[in-house]
Amino acid sequence: MDRTPKERPSTAFARSDRSRLGVWWWTSDRLVLGAAAALIVFGVLMSFAASPAAAARMNIGDPFHFAVRQCLFAALGSTILISVSMLDVRGIRRAAFVIWLVAIAIMITLPFMGHTAKGATRWLEFAGFTLQPSEFMKPALIILVAWMFAEGQKGEGVPGVSIAFGLYFISVALLLIQPDVGQTVLITVAFGAAFWMAGVPLSWITALVAAAGVGLSSTYFVFPHVASRVDRFFRPEAADTHQVDRAAEAIAAGGLFGRGPGEGVMKRHVPDLHTDFIYSVAAEEYGLILSMLLIVAFGFIVIRGLYKAMKLSDPFQQVAAAGLFVLVGEQTFINVAVNLNMIPTKGMTLPFISYGGSSMLAICLTLGMALALIRRNPGAYSQGEGLAKSAAFA
Repeated sequence: MDRTPKERPSTAFARSDRSRLGVWWWTSDRLVLGAAAALIVFGVLMSFAASPAAAARMNIGDPFHFAVRQCLFAALGSTILISVSMLDVRGIRRAAFVIWLVAIAIMITLPFMGHTAKGATRWLEFAGFTLQPSEFMKPALIILVAWMFAEGQKGEGVPGVSIAFGLYFISVALLLIQPDVGQTVLITVAFGAAFWMAGVPLSWITALVAAAGVGLSSTYFVFPHVASRVDRFFRPEAADTHQVDRAAEAIAAGGLFGRGPGEGVMKRHVPDLHTDFIYSVAAEEYGLILSMLLIVAFGFIVIRGLYKAMKLSDPFQQVAAAGLFVLVGEQTFINVAVNLNMIPTKGMTLPFISYGGSSMLAICLTLGMALALIRRNPGAYSQGEGLAKSAAFA
């Protein structure tokens, strides 16, 4: 009888796997990855539910026009998320620098060659697709700001705080030219969070909060569309609140368990159902329970991400990762709050769920950068750390 021990079949992503993909798998936060994957899949499912109504309203012959494109965006976004999360810290900084420069360059050209919609010029249109450069500028800015804060703390003569504020003001100025007050608020809060986590004096934080409050209040008097949205929120009886009202009716009609996949009816009356108001479509078709699970999934990503970031020892990684997770949480909160009529309307997509190429690719870029920053020391692991664990699992 042949007593030669049989070779155990190789296992994909074994702990002894020192390939780049294997090291990435065992050093990444797989729980955050899993939650993001579930949201992306659900977003694709929702695009199939919302696409026919959106296509009919826009007189597009193919009822699944938006669903097919969203599948493409989801596949490309997932590739970006995984690829970026494989980068090391130096690679993340370099990528952020290049992305910020390119995004800012495109934003400078928007007043001259950008695509205008709903009174704003925020997109660059080409080959039937539209690109919103500010979506990609946001995570890159947070990385650069955290980098400058960290360099400034070293006390080697680098004016890190001054450079960080310079990058922030350039970004905000170009956003307000479009105008895009919502994105301005988004990056201001994330910038403030990074500022606070970098350990700057409390007096500076107070000054920044006061300046942000004054700046936000002034937008009511400077931008008519902001004044209109605020007025509609506080005096709904004196303004057209059709879209918000229909979204509220859709959420209420869903009840606990919803009407069923594809059975929603209010989506036919919500113009932005497949983008800004996709949450109301999900609530009508799947009910309160699944709507709450969506919020729980986003909350899990943000809270776990912040927890992991706070455990990091490197100041740059800590501030940058936390700032990126704050960015994801902010965007989610604003979208859901608008759908629930808790704040004035704002064109803000729901991460991973809403239709849109720029939105999907940018949020995948954001999470990919965050995951790269909170990875367990991939360099040490690839050089042999964890061999004892490998033997234990063999």
